[in-house]
Amino acid sequence: MNLSTVDVSYQPYDFHYSFVNNPDKPVILFLHGFMGNIYEFDEPIKLLGNDFSFLTLDLPGHGKTQVLAGDECYKIENTAQGIINLLDQLEIQTCYLVGYSMGGRLGLYLTLHFPERFIKVILESASPGLQNNAERLARIKTDYQITRKLIRMIDPGEFQLFLDYWYNQAIFGNLKNHPGYQNMLANRLGNNPLLLGKSLQFLGTGYQSSLWDEFKENQVPLLLLVGEYDEKFIRINKVMSHINETAKIQIIHQAGHNVHLENTSVFVENLRKFFI
Repeated sequence: MNLSTVDVSYQPYDFHYSFVNNPDKPVILFLHGFMGNIYEFDEPIKLLGNDFSFLTLDLPGHGKTQVLAGDECYKIENTAQGIINLLDQLEIQTCYLVGYSMGGRLGLYLTLHFPERFIKVILESASPGLQNNAERLARIKTDYQITRKLIRMIDPGEFQLFLDYWYNQAIFGNLKNHPGYQNMLANRLGNNPLLLGKSLQFLGTGYQSSLWDEFKENQVPLLLLVGEYDEKFIRINKVMSHINETAKIQIIHQAGHNVHLENTSVFVENLRKFFI
């Protein structure tokens, strides 16, 4: 097993990533959600052992990844191209993909625009975006208020209070009572609120163009994972599974929006069944 954790520069990103290369084992690319980082999928990766190789990275605005050019680099289409460049740099021609929430939206964009690079894809608590301009404008307005809070934070205590508020949302179910919550919170606190604000501003749901029409034509096999307490994303993912026959939905018990943390063993079981 070869392990590399490095910063590799090529314009316009300096991606911080970890590549665990188990020879002759297929690669899984993991994309974390908003406020996550390179460690988001550590527990599932431990359970998967040596059956796969693993590529994890900090998305722009998160962790130690640096954006070396303008704010347009935070947009979904440019971020996706940056990830394809990273795959090329690592000589990974094809791989599996797992994307969570924001990383799931990005993962779907990658799947639709670079289908030849991905064998099978798991989207966890994700969507193809909002379907009309009115919805997007309303979401942009909401995200703008959140962005303002983030970019004005000076004291670390403010960020911790923000996280406490964030994870009170109904979609997260009982996440705050999970034994792994405090460790997740510590990882979230390692982010820079200013850069998170830029990520939300340019890679948030409101700013993303709808992928619904393109999704209907997708041919890459998809598994849609959603927690039983996450009613909003259950509705969205049921529609997704109805309009594209390559997409199969699995509702995970004892989990809300963050399935891979709240029910890690079942998450890994579904991953194994789908990818092997």
